[in-house]
Amino acid sequence: MANPVGESESGVLRLDFDRRLTLQFRGSAVTSDAGLLAYRELDDALGLTALAGEMVADARTGKNGRHALVGLLRQSVFGRLAGYEDVNDAERLRHDPAMRWVVGGKAAQGCAASPSQMGRFETRWLATEVNLSALTDLSGHWIDLVHNRRPPRGIVLDMDSSVSPTHGEQEMSIWNGHYQSTCYHPLFVFNQFGDLERCALRPGNVHSADSWEGVLKPVILRYRGRVWRIYFRADAAFAMPGVYEYLEAEHIKYAIRLPANQVLQNRIAYLLKRPVGRPPNEVRRYYASFSYQAASWSKPRRVIAKVEWHPGELYPRVGFIVTNMSRPAERVVAFYNKRGTAEQWIKEGKGAIKWTRLSCRTFAANAVRLQLHALAYNLGNFLRTLATPEPIKDWSLSSLKEKLIKIGAKVVSHGRSIAFQMAEVAIPRQMFQEILRLIAELRPKPPPAPA
Repeated sequence: MANPVGESESGVLRLDFDRRLTLQFRGSAVTSDAGLLAYRELDDALGLTALAGEMVADARTGKNGRHALVGLLRQSVFGRLAGYEDVNDAERLRHDPAMRWVVGGKAAQGCAASPSQMGRFETRWLATEVNLSALTDLSGHWIDLVHNRRPPRGIVLDMDSSVSPTHGEQEMSIWNGHYQSTCYHPLFVFNQFGDLERCALRPGNVHSADSWEGVLKPVILRYRGRVWRIYFRADAAFAMPGVYEYLEAEHIKYAIRLPANQVLQNRIAYLLKRPVGRPPNEVRRYYASFSYQAASWSKPRRVIAKVEWHPGELYPRVGFIVTNMSRPAERVVAFYNKRGTAEQWIKEGKGAIKWTRLSCRTFAANAVRLQLHALAYNLGNFLRTLATPEPIKDWSLSSLKEKLIKIGAKVVSHGRSIAFQMAEVAIPRQMFQEILRLIAELRPKPPPAPA
């Protein structure tokens, strides 16, 4: 668009294949992201960015700040939610009518923040130690606001690491032999609803479980005394005595995959012999439960073994789980297997929110970007779990972005109101109305009128 406000300088364009068709460019009156208004409604109902504005310190000096801090934060978070992960996108988004009304304040009637303003906001103001700490805590506080509306009885926490490949001279970007790339190695904790409880950016060459205490312990502390039971699941990278001892001290039930060794193999040797007779066409599964104490453990713990014989395979597939749960072995394995959903949520964060886009020069600025991506992911997941009608309940964040957020709309100004004339394609009016109704139910109930 040559003119950012969308005014045409050369009149309309006419198409030769059918001269009845003309093209008019009016960017200031058209948006491709009208569905963001539903997410802004959810934000207002839960008080998400309002809380963020109270937690983040304004590091700006002087008295000529054009945009409020909470408005800049909204532009960062909602822009990422819509797929604009780079501050350079602000050059166009600052004029987009949906983004201007999402940001609010002076932006609604004028324009939102420029790329230079957003760059200073994300790489300088938010990168201070106090603000980065507040951003790291903010995802958990947002989840608390959701749970205040719909309290859960129990919480299941899944911890996993991931890879964020880098392509430049980013600080603390180091080669990782496992991922065969120069990268960062972030750590994530999700709950059973898919909400990202907490995350941390780490150098590329650290172990998968490095710094687990700083990520997991604040989450456990938030839930202490608020839910009746906490469960924890993780893969073999977290099979460490320190993890077991902490979880046991906090009375948290856990199921963690245990790396195989010869001692464990010998304990289930009777299950590793190929069954007699013609093998069936279905998978045969066998379970075992026994007490085991590794040399580094302070006490024996329960270990569950699962042995699977698959058709056409000569050797069985064997897995071990260490746990303090008392339920039957088959149910412990079924509980642990649900950990795979955390890997799916990480893939959604990479695909829909693009939280691997960490291209700043300094490590602190990239840590800020990861936290902003986490907030955008949580906002998207809140709407999916709290305010989606039944026909779209199972949509991924990518589908919601492409079909709900990316609703085209023409903006018409009236004397006392602004009308977004929205296209009805994937999301008809009735479905959008149902989304708004579900959001309205999340608002705090007004106090009863005096008798």
